[in-house]
Amino acid sequence: MPDPATLSLFCGAVLMLMLSPGPNTAFVMAHGAACGLRGGVAAALGIAGADLLLTALTASGVTAVVVAWAPALDLIRYAGAAYLLWLAAKALRPARGAGGGGGTAAGASRPAGAAAVFVRGLLNCLLNPKALLFFLVFLPQFVVPGQGPVASQLLVLGALLSAISLLYHALLGALGASLRRLPRARPGLARLQSVALALLMAGLAVRLLLQRAA
Repeated sequence: MPDPATLSLFCGAVLMLMLSPGPNTAFVMAHGAACGLRGGVAAALGIAGADLLLTALTASGVTAVVVAWAPALDLIRYAGAAYLLWLAAKALRPARGAGGGGGTAAGASRPAGAAAVFVRGLLNCLLNPKALLFFLVFLPQFVVPGQGPVASQLLVLGALLSAISLLYHALLGALGASLRRLPRARPGLARLQSVALALLMAGLAVRLLLQRAA
């Protein structure tokens, strides 16, 4: 178990990283706005779940093995970009029966359910090689020699990071959900909301394709 001083330093570093705007911030807020509070919280849970999985992979040494084989990072990157582009196309797809008296604005896509948003948040992180590299580089910096097995310390640090991530992104999801009232008041904005979500997914895909994995 890391000592209190190390844990305090770690929490401070994680909070600073969280407060820096990034793709996860936009991802959670966009899904909160498009899918409501449940969608925003589900996106936050997906990101936190990915953090736990990446922690386990790092502690077990799997991440180091994957990173050691450079083509693996490119394969993950291309798969992530393809997935995000698929989400962008899905966001633009009109809901069945739209405009047929079902209450959904014509041409607007049906909001994804909480389970689907959770999976999106999970895969959005797991299919990003930068996330693998981040956990491989960031967590070991706070391991204290002589304070117990390295793997155990990594698991503790990763669990703490995941908890902070969940709280922070859930708040962002709630903030995004507050924007959902606008399309309800003005139904014509529903289609614009779907387009904005599609553009965000496409933008994240392009960003992933252009970035270098190492």
